[in-house]
Amino acid sequence: MKIIDILKSDELSVSFEVFPPKKASSFETVRSATEGIAALHPSFMSVTYGAGGGTSDFTIDIAKHIQEKHHVPMMAHLTCISSSKEIVREQIRKMHDAGIENVMALRGDIPADMTDEDRSSWDYRHAVELVTELKESGYDFCIGGACYPEVHPESSSSLEDILYLKEKVDAGVDFLTTQMVFDNDLFFHFLYQLRERGISVPVVPGIMPITNSTQIYKAIRMSSAFIPRRFKTLSDRFGHDPEAMKAAGILFAAEQIIDLYSNGIRHVHVYSMNKPDVAQGIQDHLRTFLGKNMRHLSGIRLRNS
Repeated sequence: MKIIDILKSDELSVSFEVFPPKKASSFETVRSATEGIAALHPSFMSVTYGAGGGTSDFTIDIAKHIQEKHHVPMMAHLTCISSSKEIVREQIRKMHDAGIENVMALRGDIPADMTDEDRSSWDYRHAVELVTELKESGYDFCIGGACYPEVHPESSSSLEDILYLKEKVDAGVDFLTTQMVFDNDLFFHFLYQLRERGISVPVVPGIMPITNSTQIYKAIRMSSAFIPRRFKTLSDRFGHDPEAMKAAGILFAAEQIIDLYSNGIRHVHVYSMNKPDVAQGIQDHLRTFLGKNMRHLSGIRLRNS
C-alpha cells in the first residue's frame, strides 16, 4: 500500500520509525523489537538507512519481513551522499524486488572527515537528485522527503530552505515528514509558510518521545530542535528516576499528538527508536483520549482495536 493513499484519508493515523542493526550479530534483537512495534498495527512503519557496507541491506530485509509477516505498509529510507550512481541504482532495484512501494529519499549526513576535494567526485550532492533518480528508475514508488520546521542547519534562512524544499516537491516528492519537533506552534507556523509558497503535499509532523534526560541533549545536538520549557521542567523533576522519566516522556509525546489531532492534523509519525513499550504507551494514551472525547474520529488503528 502506498503511504500517500493513507495520508489523503481523513482518518487519523499514527506511524512509527525503526532503525536497522549496525552489525549482523544484533540483527535478530533488532528484528524482534521491530516486530513488537509492528504488532501494534500502526498505519505504516519506516526503516532508516544503514549506510555503509552490507548494513544498508538490513533496511530492506526488515522492511520486507515486517510487510510480509505483519502486513504493515513499509517505507524504506535511502540516502545518496557519497554513494555512486551504481550503488544507489542497485539499492533502488533491491527495494523494488522486495515489494517495497514507499521510499524516503534523503541526502544523508555529510561525514565529518570529508573535504571539499572529496565532495567534488560525488554523484549526488542533494536529495533532489535522488528524487529524480527514483522517478526515472521506471518503478512506481511513493516518495517521501524530509523537512525542517526550524530550518535546515545548512540553510542561510527559512526562505532559502523552503525554496530548496519546493525543488524536491516539484521533482516528485509525494509527501514530507518533519524532523523531530517538540513545539506544535513551530510546526503550524512552518506549515503555513509552506502553503504560502505553493507546497501543497501532505506534511507529517515527526514526534520524538524523550524518555530519558540524556536524550534531550542528544536531540538538541542532532537537530537543533527547540525544547519547550515545560519539558525541561519535567526532565529536571523526573530525570533522576528512569521509570518516571519514561512515563513523563510518553505522556508529553501523546499530549503533543492529541493537540495536533485537535487542530486538524490527521497524520503523525513517531520516532519510536525500536522501543515497543514506548510505542504502546503512546497508543494507550491516544486510545483513552479518543475513546472518551473523540469517538466520531474512529479511523486510527490502535492495538486490540
